[in-house]
Amino acid sequence: MNPLPDPHNPSHIQSGAQTGAQTDSHSAGQPAVNAYQQAIGAPLPDWTARPLPERKVIDGHYCRLEPLTHDHADALWDAVSSAPDGRAWTYLPVGPFAHKDDYLDHITRAAASRDPLHYAVIDKRSGLAVGSLALMRIDPKNGVIEVGHVTFSPLLQRTPLSTEAQFLLMRYVFEQLGYRRYEWKCDSFNAPSRAAAERLGFQFEGIFRQAIVYKARSRDTAWFSIMDHEWPGLRTAFERWLATENFDAEGQQLTRLQALRELP
Repeated sequence: MNPLPDPHNPSHIQSGAQTGAQTDSHSAGQPAVNAYQQAIGAPLPDWTARPLPERKVIDGHYCRLEPLTHDHADALWDAVSSAPDGRAWTYLPVGPFAHKDDYLDHITRAAASRDPLHYAVIDKRSGLAVGSLALMRIDPKNGVIEVGHVTFSPLLQRTPLSTEAQFLLMRYVFEQLGYRRYEWKCDSFNAPSRAAAERLGFQFEGIFRQAIVYKARSRDTAWFSIMDHEWPGLRTAFERWLATENFDAEGQQLTRLQALRELP
């Protein structure tokens, strides 16, 4: 994995064109040109606005995604409060929550939201909610959507469930909704989030400086994305990684997800 660039060192701030593995019409071949011999983007004569994501259950092997409701709140509180400290909330727009009632109020507000549209991650072995994530900044006209508000408890982190939850949402966006662009954004200082994006196959596009003010501090935002034409190869790697034969008797992976993306 490439070292993470320092967002405060101008020599390391690069545009997506310099750092991302772009494979659109501008790099895969010669761009189209108009009557004035100006380069233009690839034509999309049949493009139509995409449907909005629905409040629906998305089922997987290890977990399922359910539209977040207040019924998930108690289990989620038990899961997130099992963390030894509040560091998981540092780069989220909410939390940490010292009191359960405050957390339950947060879940009530999140469950009522349409954008972000939150999903609870259910461990199919226990039947309990162990984390949540959301689709947000939903742009049906342009086929662009972002995954965010990723709140994975210690019961979910670094397990096959956490990877499958991300896979299920990607598959839903690309294959059922037909979106063209799937985004991941995070605080530029959030090294674990940036590493997770790269592990999942997102391409780094650059840093948006002073993009947000949250929790009374400034945020430079790291942008990542997956394009629809990149999805088939990523899907194959996810399916190989999630296969039961990729794990030993103790549940440890045999082959890394990144290595599986390099296979033919």
